[in-house]
Amino acid sequence: MPEPKKIKVLALCELCHGRKAVMKRPKNLQKLCKECFYKVFETEIHNTITDAQLFQKGDKVAIGASGGKDSTVLASVLKLLNERYEYGLELVLLSIDEGIKGYRDDSLATVKRNQVQYQMPLEIISYKDLYNWSMDEIVSCAGIRSSCTYCGVLRRQALDRGAAKLGINHVVTGHNADDIAETVLMNILRGDTARLEKSTAILTQSSGSPIKRSKPFKYSYQKEIVLYAHYKKLDYFSTECTYAPEAFRGTARELLKSLESIRPSCIMDIIYSGELLVLAPKKKKTTRSYKNNKKISTGETEVNADGSVSLKRNEFKDGNTCEKCGYLSSNKICKACVLLAGLEMNRAKVSIEGNAAVDGAAKLGKTLEQLSF
Repeated sequence: MPEPKKIKVLALCELCHGRKAVMKRPKNLQKLCKECFYKVFETEIHNTITDAQLFQKGDKVAIGASGGKDSTVLASVLKLLNERYEYGLELVLLSIDEGIKGYRDDSLATVKRNQVQYQMPLEIISYKDLYNWSMDEIVSCAGIRSSCTYCGVLRRQALDRGAAKLGINHVVTGHNADDIAETVLMNILRGDTARLEKSTAILTQSSGSPIKRSKPFKYSYQKEIVLYAHYKKLDYFSTECTYAPEAFRGTARELLKSLESIRPSCIMDIIYSGELLVLAPKKKKTTRSYKNNKKISTGETEVNADGSVSLKRNEFKDGNTCEKCGYLSSNKICKACVLLAGLEMNRAKVSIEGNAAVDGAAKLGKTLEQLSF
């Protein structure tokens, strides 16, 4: 009788030492079996939630669901941890329909399947209903290079408005460690020092709004989220947004991936560095008057590149709201209203050129890619 095949010691899981390792953990290259990987991944997220005290018992929480891997794994893990550790949360799926034909309509079908799989209520908020513009119409008017600027501003506001509609004051999103590290790099590369301090915050909230946001995946690598979804056989939508390749974030992502291939810990290192970056207080600028040679303060009001006017700096308080729509804003008019006002000026152009808006720029792009000459 042949002897049973022995498993090589190097192929055993480094935690349980009893099962065969199926993967090298991207974060630290530790060899793990499926069961140990599940336990480590879920326990780390639980520790992140408890250390930051993200939830209170009885909270109603909206999960920003896009149908992608991050939000699908987030919904699955939160449901699991909520039951395992008795968080006492009421979980709701909140989806934003930007109006991108050939992309968002397919991903929303995945979200609707997740609704059944996880037995959670689902609310869908559309750009068209909120702003009277879809992303396809915006791209047709403003161009593809500006798409992520518009979408990012409008999406943040749409999530808050959707949560307020449901009577929810806490929204969780699937932003992972890679996303946060990319944001730190982007702010450094653009010289956007004002946002550096907040770019790594796990919980954000303004005194002028009852709605707060958190990122339970702050310390979770994207590769590990993909592996978890793969091994658990979760149902998610994997196609990237058609407009995303034009975004500056793509440049930061390529840089981060190159660094990660050399040093896997660089993602966590960048996050830790971002957490320690604190800006020195700004000195108030002064200038001399030509008439009486007296020093007078400048910058009482500030005109931005987009035409909006900032509030007086000595009167700024956390919680200022837009004079037009009532949404939170550091300026008198919020960024969303400024962008939408610019679009309205070119509304006629959308009607005349209509083809891309009607057919969907994403769908049209896919059609053009398939053409051969």
